Formats: sequence, structure tokens, C-alpha cells
Amino acid sequence: MITLDILKYGKRHCVTTSWDDGNANDRPLIEMFNKYGIKGTFHLNSGHYARPDNAIRGEELPTLYAGHEIACHGVRHSSMTYLDPTAIYHEIFADRIALEGYAGYPVRGLSYANGKYTEDNLAPLAACGIVYSRTTKDTRRYEFPTNFLEWHPTTHQRNAVPQAEDFMHAIDGYYSGPKLLYVWGHSHEFERMVKWSEIEQFCRMVSGNEKIWYATNIEIYDYMQAQRALVLSADHTMVYNPSAMEVWFSCDGEICSVKPGEMWKK
Repeated sequence: MITLDILKYGKRHCVTTSWDDGNANDRPLIEMFNKYGIKGTFHLNSGHYARPDNAIRGEELPTLYAGHEIACHGVRHSSMTYLDPTAIYHEIFADRIALEGYAGYPVRGLSYANGKYTEDNLAPLAACGIVYSRTTKDTRRYEFPTNFLEWHPTTHQRNAVPQAEDFMHAIDGYYSGPKLLYVWGHSHEFERMVKWSEIEQFCRMVSGNEKIWYATNIEIYDYMQAQRALVLSADHTMVYNPSAMEVWFSCDGEICSVKPGEMWKK
């Protein structure tokens, strides 16, 4: 029996983080992440980088966020619930254009400014080329999203350490499918709400584990789409991979993979 319960590189579980607004504290946060091998997605407001008083300059973005992900947060950090579809197109599409000019790659992710959105906002976002958007609704669970435009995280950064402790305990138990730990927050909160020592403790707790894939938000989205695109034969003896990336899966308890455009046979 073939089951699609293995993540990229044959890992069984995943850790991701995302950080809103863009702030000078992103610099030490990224330095810490690079030290421990943690990945971050950074949701930025492109309108801020035209201001002379902004602590981070636009030309700094591709170097500062190298190895991580730049994603949208709206040109002006406007709440979706107060915008009509035309305004949403401008707020998000213009944000994509500006951020892509800095990043040098397509920017396809978003987090909702102020965590506000409605069901009616989802179609305009998809029309703008947004493939996922993170909410601020903590689940305290380790589930992958069913609808990536309503991607609910596990927990805010204030609970990162106890949540990491619970997650590490959970993945050491009986394997019942892949688990995702998703921590979100704002780097400026490390100066007034959460101690820097706490995020470093979080990094130490989850880093360097052979069971864990450390990924950005878009890496998770792309892998899940490739995995869902696999074509299985009726008797589960063949797997065809029409995607452009290698995909892993289980066959009778063994970890297997199929390369792009190839057919795997049992």
C-alpha cells in the first residue's frame, strides 16, 4: 500500500516560521536562524521601503533574506475586510510587483494584515497570484492546511517554547502521519513581549533533528502540490510524477521517492 505521508528529503515532520511587517530586528533573528538551520518566511509591506526613515532599505532585502522567503503583507498593511476587490488587487498585486523587484523571484505568499479577512477576499487574492495566506488563528495543533489561503498557524511566538516541547515529544511517539509546527510573530516583539533568549531556546529545541524538514512557507506549498499531483496505479504498484520536483512517499512501510517526470514501479 502506498501512502503520501512522507515529506521532502524523506523527512517525516516539518518546522516553519513566519514574521510580519519587516523590522530591523529581522537582522539578528535571521542570524540566529542561520546558526540553527531554521527557515523563516518574512511578510513585508513594500510601501515601507520607499520611506527614508525605514530601518531596512529595499536594496538590502535580497541579501538580508537570502535562504529564507520574502512574501507579501500588503503595500500599506491595510486590513482586507475594509477593502473592495479593486482595492485588494492594488494592495496585493502592487505589493507583489514591488517585492519581486527586490527579491528577484516570484513572490506568491501572503499573511493577512492585522489577521483580518473574509471568505469574499479569497478569490481576489487567488486572482493576484497568491497561492497561500497565513492567518493569526492559532490552532495549537500540528496539521497541514487543507485550504492554503486560510493557513492557520500552530502558535504565536509567545508560546513557541512550550509548543516546541510538546511538538518534540509528539514526533518521538508513534508515527501517525506528518506533523507541522508553525510559529508566527513579529521580530519587534522580542524587545517588548518575548525575550530573545526564548526564541534561541526554541531554535535549540527543534534544530538538528533528522526527522524534521526545515522549510519556508512556499517550500511547503510547492511540495504539497507536487505530492498531491502524483498519479498512482489502481493496484498501487506504480507511481507517476508529473511535477518538476522529486516526491517521497511510503510503500509498505518503506520510504521511497520518484523523480520529476518519471515512473516508479514496485
